[in-house]
Amino acid sequence: MEAKISNDEDALEEGEGAITLAPINIGDVLPSVTLKNEKGEDVDIARLGDEKGVVLFLVPKADTPGCTNQACGFRDIYPDFSSLEYAVYCLSADSPTAQSRWQTKKELPYPLISDPKRVLVGALGAGEGGKTKRSHFIFEKGGMLLEKKIPVKPVD
Repeated sequence: MEAKISNDEDALEEGEGAITLAPINIGDVLPSVTLKNEKGEDVDIARLGDEKGVVLFLVPKADTPGCTNQACGFRDIYPDFSSLEYAVYCLSADSPTAQSRWQTKKELPYPLISDPKRVLVGALGAGEGGKTKRSHFIFEKGGMLLEKKIPVKPVD
């Protein structure tokens, strides 16, 4: 069953109460959950690894100094990931609008994914007390988790 997450603060399209996903551990695959990108478009997380490997990095809050340092680090080495057939995505609880402004301001070449309820963040083990831990995850082509680092520093 696919969970659809709305970026509306109180709206969930999957029954009442909070949606939770099973924890994602090494060897598990990207879950079937739909979130929004920085353009407000639906993104089926399970499909991210269909054609390439996936580097997913999580930031606590868009357009803050540490998160900008982290995001720009990925921006600066983005061609290296592309040449290795890996797609890069930034995940945060920020709204698509806030992410879009940040993406434009800092010329971030990769998509940003909004997880306002921290459903995917929590499944990855990077949510705690309503906050997102700065972290990195690497999924192979096909979507299987190969590596996870929680927490990381902005320069990692």
